[in-house]
Amino acid sequence: MNNRTQTGFTLYELLTTMLIVGVILALGVPNMQSFRQNSRMITAANDLHSSFHLARSESSRAKTSITICASADSMAVLPTCGGELEAGWIVFEDRNGDITVDAGEPILRRFPPVTGDIVINTPGPDDYFSYASTGLGRGNITGTPPLATMILCDVRGNVLGGSGRSTARVLVVTPLGRATVLADVGQVAFHGGC
Repeated sequence: MNNRTQTGFTLYELLTTMLIVGVILALGVPNMQSFRQNSRMITAANDLHSSFHLARSESSRAKTSITICASADSMAVLPTCGGELEAGWIVFEDRNGDITVDAGEPILRRFPPVTGDIVINTPGPDDYFSYASTGLGRGNITGTPPLATMILCDVRGNVLGGSGRSTARVLVVTPLGRATVLADVGQVAFHGGC
């Protein structure tokens, strides 16, 4: 008689494999969502932070005023300042110092709207920061104080994240123009929280 070898999985092996896959997915999917939210928050904070570094270094190098301002149409050919930071922002050479993008003033960097339901709160009414040709902050230009604190929040608020840091971020800009990102729960709460 001829014996043939059967290959394949038994029902028990298949069920055990599916159970293991289910447990891994049940543990991994919520962590993946948290990872995505953390990644978006860090990206938004780093983009804002890099804007201030770029503006400060370019103002010293080019010996002209450089302005960072919120722009609802940051990707337009000739964007305008105004709106909320989460809708986008621009960094441009403000040669005449009027916090307005005029023809002939180069746009150094454009930032599109922030993704991931991130809200950027600013305590003051203005939405700009301008550097003088010396690389120092220009101060109050439009009659109201410039940006000094930006609080980045998402749906999680200001809670302790998995890394021991806050799920929110705060960007603090000194009057001289030095920008720093803070990620401690207490620091975020001190600057206004979410």
